[in-house]
Amino acid sequence: MERVQFQQEQMLDELKDLVEKHLFTEKETKQIVKKRTAFETALVRRVAKKADFLRYASYEMGLEQLRRKRAERTNYALVRRQFHIFERALKKFKSDVGLWVQYIQVAQREGARALVGRITARALQLHPNRPALYILAASHELSHQSPSSARTLLQRGIRLNAESVELWREYVKMELGFIESLRRRWEILGIDTKNGELSQDTDAADPSGLIMPGVDDAAAAEGPMEEEEADGADARKEILQGAIVKSVMSGAAQALPKNELFETLKTLLTEYPSPPPLRDTLLEHLYNLSSKVLPNDAGAIKLRASRFLTPDLKGEGLVDGLRRANEELLQASTGAAREEVLQVYAAFVEEWCGAAIDGYMKHGEAPPSLLSAHIRLVTNSVGGETPAKVLRIARKYSKQARTSAPVWLARLEAENRFGEDGRSAVAAAWQEARGMVEGTKEEMEAVWTWGLSGTESVEERLKIHEVSDDREGKLAWTEVGDIQELLKESMRNASLSGLHETLLIRYVRVLHEVHGKPETGLTSDQGTDSGRWLGSIRHMASAYLTSGAVWQKMFVVLEGERWGSDPKKAVLGAVYEEWKARDMVSATISWAKWLACNGEGVAAASLVGKSGKLVIEEWSRVVE
Repeated sequence: MERVQFQQEQMLDELKDLVEKHLFTEKETKQIVKKRTAFETALVRRVAKKADFLRYASYEMGLEQLRRKRAERTNYALVRRQFHIFERALKKFKSDVGLWVQYIQVAQREGARALVGRITARALQLHPNRPALYILAASHELSHQSPSSARTLLQRGIRLNAESVELWREYVKMELGFIESLRRRWEILGIDTKNGELSQDTDAADPSGLIMPGVDDAAAAEGPMEEEEADGADARKEILQGAIVKSVMSGAAQALPKNELFETLKTLLTEYPSPPPLRDTLLEHLYNLSSKVLPNDAGAIKLRASRFLTPDLKGEGLVDGLRRANEELLQASTGAAREEVLQVYAAFVEEWCGAAIDGYMKHGEAPPSLLSAHIRLVTNSVGGETPAKVLRIARKYSKQARTSAPVWLARLEAENRFGEDGRSAVAAAWQEARGMVEGTKEEMEAVWTWGLSGTESVEERLKIHEVSDDREGKLAWTEVGDIQELLKESMRNASLSGLHETLLIRYVRVLHEVHGKPETGLTSDQGTDSGRWLGSIRHMASAYLTSGAVWQKMFVVLEGERWGSDPKKAVLGAVYEEWKARDMVSATISWAKWLACNGEGVAAASLVGKSGKLVIEEWSRVVE
């Protein structure tokens, strides 16, 4: 506790000054002392925790912000206490690089330039193999217009960490910035940045005549100064053409011959706002280095082939660039690393096939059509994305476009192809899609019937729809059971009445296939088939919202069955009885036509006569 009391005594003058300047009241000061005492007590325990130091520093940062809002100047700044807390923390946690970085960032935010330099120097002495510290220190020097110090720091870091791609990248980036600063400076001084020569326009170079008063052009061009200026012009020209950057890249290629380095440097050179001639020169040098250092590396071959494809290419230029890149990759595929190059070639093709889609998605929210196209692209690609990534993309897009039928259909195909949890995962995705999707009747039908799609061969479908009678005489088969579940699900939402009708019509078609399968070796089992149909008709009438259009479809399907007259009459009569409750006219006319065509004209006429005026008028038109 003596150390806590010592820290309390150290803050007395500071708190007294804050009260006298009316920045804090006595009550607030007591609260500050109480909070600091609690923090100090936590710091002096036997096993100190880094989190305690960070909480203490965070409290002091908030206190300093409050002080600054109340007064711009005071004899005491609470920033010193923040630094003091970090110093005490680092005495206990010297090996914690994150703590050093936090200390540096706090010092930078407070504008303590000299302190930042001391902190980074101490951190680098303790952690010479941490590239992030060199980059942070160099960035600080550059922000204070000291490129030579930044260059020294990066060079020291590279000597100790030659395998660090990040350090090489920052070194090249710093030299690119150095070139740009020289170019702007020389333009202001009247130096021709294209040829590196002094401008011949004396008014532009020295408009006031005060820099070299009394010296004419001829005298200035004579003697040894002419040679010095020529040498200086050549040196400036070389610098502006990227000689320093080329030297750095050459050293990087020798120290770290990996394609990761070349990829990183290419991205840097492409994105950095350099003049186009300089960028093209440096990229060409980078490609030449890659060819020398990694002649047979598959990734490097792709990198060199991509030089023909720049973001601004369009039309014929893009086509020509793709052709040249394609030819280079195909030529390289005949070499020693044929298999690796072919894999890279497949990735290259896939990348450029999806370039338009990916590029569009980076600018705002992509429409569902592009999202679904992207899912299909990665799903059907050869040697493209991993199955896990394909599923991540599909699931992400289905969340982004929750109601889009095309997106959900594309995701379901991806789940069906790459899902690791088998049929249960696919079924879960399909169920989620049915609950989310909105759209036209065709889109809704496509999603709801997606999982019912089987093989096109009737024989194969009949194998799937194996019928078996259980003890209660009920029928059970694969697709019919699935449709029955969908029918129940579609009945829960009144807005899905059209879809419910579509599913019922499909249900009728599947029933027709299943009921038409002979159970013996004969061509048909008429009694069994008609009995099954009668059971299905009763089930549809009681279990579902069967519309007139569905009964009409069933009537048409059953009319074509090659049964005997009595079994068919019983089944069609049952359909008629259900149908006429929904559509009296159409049902009666169809049933009367069948009776008349099957030798029962009297029964047909009697039926029409009992059915009312509308049916009689319609029947008259049919007969005529």
